[in-house]
Amino acid sequence: MERNGVRLAHDTWVVIADGEKYLLLRNEGNVEDPNLCVVLKEEVENPPARELSSDRPGRMRDAGPGKSALQQTDWHRLSERRFAEDLAALLVDWASQGRFRRLVVVADPCTLGALRAAYGDRLQSVLAAEIGKDLTNVPIGEIEGLLNSA
Repeated sequence: MERNGVRLAHDTWVVIADGEKYLLLRNEGNVEDPNLCVVLKEEVENPPARELSSDRPGRMRDAGPGKSALQQTDWHRLSERRFAEDLAALLVDWASQGRFRRLVVVADPCTLGALRAAYGDRLQSVLAAEIGKDLTNVPIGEIEGLLNSA
């Protein structure tokens, strides 16, 4: 598979992620006929922000006679970012152990940004491509086709 000069060669690992789940896949096939097999998958329950907080935003005295509302913490978004950071740490650890030589990261744009921030330059030697797309609910057979046609 060619994507901006990148080929999904045999033994390339592919991570499909969003803020709540990921699939770590390995290409058991070849460039012309990829066969992605599951290496690891994880999913966490992340309820909406309205279910994670119980109080309304706090208030703070201004320098003058009034009060200002404080911004409420978005616990849902915070949980998604932590999930991406944990995934990035796993990928960096496995890359340093030599568990894979080539990696393709496919994630929704928000998660991809959090992953990039977390793994920084530490995956540059193995990173073959980053694709900003949410494929977490797509069957593996369709993922192979989508990546092959990309």
